[in-house]
Amino acid sequence: MEIKKDMTIGELLESAPEKAEILLEAGMHCLGCPASQAETIEEACEVHGLDVDEIIEKLNA
Repeated sequence: MEIKKDMTIGELLESAPEKAEILLEAGMHCLGCPASQAETIEEACEVHGLDVDEIIEKLNA
C-alpha cells in the first residue's frame, strides 16, 4: 500500500499501525486525539511544521 499525503491519520493508523512510530519520532504526539484522526497527513505536517514529502518518504520506506 502506498501512503499518500491526502490520507488521513486515522486511515494510516488503521491500515498500518506500525507506522505510528515514525509519526511519533517526527513530533506528532497527538495521534490518539479525535481531531487528528480526520486530519490528512499533509495537514498534520503543516500544523507541526514538518516537511510532508520527507514524512511520506519515511512512511513508504
